[in-house]
Formats: sequence, C-alpha cells, structure tokens
Amino acid sequence: MEQQPQPFLTPQPIQPLQPVNLQPEEQLETPVPQAAAPVRIAAVGDIHVRETDKGKWVEFFKAASAQADVLLLCGDLTDHGYAKEAEVLAEEMRACTIPVICVLGNHDHDKGQHEEIRSCLINDNVHFVDGDAVVIKNVGFTGVKGFGGGFGHHMLSMFGETANKAFVQEAVDEALKLEAGLSRLDVEYPDIKKIALLHYSPIKATVEGEPEAIHPFLGCSRLAEPLNRQNVLACFHGHAHIGTLEGETSHGVKVFNVAKPILQKAGFAMPFFLFDV
Repeated sequence: MEQQPQPFLTPQPIQPLQPVNLQPEEQLETPVPQAAAPVRIAAVGDIHVRETDKGKWVEFFKAASAQADVLLLCGDLTDHGYAKEAEVLAEEMRACTIPVICVLGNHDHDKGQHEEIRSCLINDNVHFVDGDAVVIKNVGFTGVKGFGGGFGHHMLSMFGETANKAFVQEAVDEALKLEAGLSRLDVEYPDIKKIALLHYSPIKATVEGEPEAIHPFLGCSRLAEPLNRQNVLACFHGHAHIGTLEGETSHGVKVFNVAKPILQKAGFAMPFFLFDV
C-alpha cells in the first residue's frame, strides 16, 4: 500500500539542559585524596641474646609488631657470638609478625660463627643486609656492620704499618658496600625514601659520653660519606652503649644510636625507638 506523505513539522529550538537540584542527601562529594599512612620503624641494637634468654624476648617482639611496620636490629644480636645464642633468638623471634632487617655486630663476629648466626636467623620474614638492599612498604633499607677508624680530623689515614693500613681499609670497604647498597636503591627505585642501618657509628655526636680514648673503635666518618651523597633520610646504629641517642651528619642526615642501654636509660618502656617515614 502506498505510504501517505507526512506533514512537514517546523523544527523546535533545542532547550538547554537544566541543572538537577539534588536533595541534601544526594549531593555529590569530590573525593579527597588520602595521604599514604607513614611507615613506622622500630629500631634497636645490642640486644646481646644469651643461651639462658629463652622466653625473655617474646613480649618485646610482640610489642614491636603491634606498634611498628618494620623492625631494625642494629647488630650485636648475640652476646658472645655463638650460633647457639642465635638459635634462642630465632625461637623468640617467632613472636614477631612484621618484617625484620638486621646487620651483624662485632659480638656476632667474635667466635667466627657469624655465618652460622646469619643462617640460623634468616627466613622469609628476617632479612640481613650487607651492602645489599630490601624494599618494604615503599621504603628502601640497606646497611653494613661498619667499622672503626675515628671521626673528622682525628680519623685514621692509610699510612704506616701493614696492620694499620688493614684497619683503615676495613672501614673503607664497609663504606663502599654501604654506597653500593644505596646506589642500587637509587637506580632501581629512584623516588624511594632510603634508610640505613649500621652497627658502628658514622658520626662522633652519637658516641659522645663514651671515653674519648675509645672513639676510634666505635665508628668512623667514612661511613657518613655515602649517607650524605645518597640523600639518606635517617640512619640507625648501636655499639656505643653509653653514647648519645640523636645526632646528624654534616649534611643533616638524622642519625640515631639505638643501642638497647641508651634506650633504657632514656626511659623507653620497651627498648625500641620508633621513627615514622
């Protein structure tokens, strides 16, 4: 059947869209970006665990796990450097539910069993750093044991007897390892915040209180050089039991002496220092 022509309709002007009036409960809110929660670090050095310490450290590790995201152990994990002491510590650390990052101390090397100590403690939750690096919650951690050598104008130089040169070279080697770990973080994670842990001090300020005659055996300024060059946020160490809690490098890097006796003297209820990144 033939279709009938449709009548011509005059186009009507397009009406502008009218705003929709929402009821108060329907008002749309612009989401506000939430700042990332800080990563809380608990740090302590010189816990000096003995074979007789079974059960002594469980509450410590539970408290650290409840209050922090990462635990740093800054050397002298054992009292006399025996692997049997590390076995006790490994059992105590079962109570720790957060990642743990460790360096060894001079006591851990005393009996030549430092590799056994490391092997006894290391697992998926416990990391040792010795010039290498670990990234946890977008924070980069690296560290070394460090060594002595003195500070500033009184730092020992590479001169004289072979034994003296070997002493200085040990500090140089430790500083180079620290530099390597920090550089690796810079290359692989260029925007990451960096934390360093040591056993020996990188600055004189945090060993103040110890007899000045033994300062060269408590740390070395060579360890501060990588911290300054690589823009480290903070550094934690131990070793100087009657030193000073806080100091900073010549470039303003925060340094904390978290040796357990220091924290106990400062009145910490649990002997760990808390720091937010």
